[in-house]
Amino acid sequence: MKRLNQYLATFAICISTLFYGNWAFAQKADGFVDLIDGVSLNGWNIIGTASWTIGNGLVVGNTPSGFLVSSNKYKNFIIKAEFWAESNTNSGIFIRCQDVNKVSSSNAYEINIWDTRPEQAYATGAIVDVAKVDPVPKAGGRWNTMEITANGSNFKVVMNGIVTVANGQDSKFSDGLIAIQSAGGVVKFKKLQIKPI
Repeated sequence: MKRLNQYLATFAICISTLFYGNWAFAQKADGFVDLIDGVSLNGWNIIGTASWTIGNGLVVGNTPSGFLVSSNKYKNFIIKAEFWAESNTNSGIFIRCQDVNKVSSSNAYEINIWDTRPEQAYATGAIVDVAKVDPVPKAGGRWNTMEITANGSNFKVVMNGIVTVANGQDSKFSDGLIAIQSAGGVVKFKKLQIKPI
């Protein structure tokens, strides 16, 4: 019986190390958690016909049209992203998505990555139909950083250290899923992290 208790105790320690060790690895010291790992699509649902490839630490979308949609919902948070886009890339980061099977700017907030959008007021760095951008920062042909803050009905977007949306206001959606879009051109994500606030 004593030997059985020793085995059970050892087993419990191994299991707790496995679970809590992974959690600690996933959460950074600054409180951010990786949403993409660059080696798998764990935690994501694929919708649409876009072609997504994973490898070398990147998630790449290179054909229209579809989304990767998170399995988890989020309410108030900060997202940090690093992405590369072509000058004609049509992509975006969608937050507080209401429907896992149909993502659009009418049922989510779309932070745009589209330098050549015909309506330039909602091009790269804007929140479509919520907060305009002027001048439009150009993402094409380089690596970019983007930080998105969603806190209640208040939104802020910072791209490459420049504030593109200072005080966006909207209260249609209080929580929801996260999605990344591939709708034309190549987009590469090497970082997508979230921290609840």
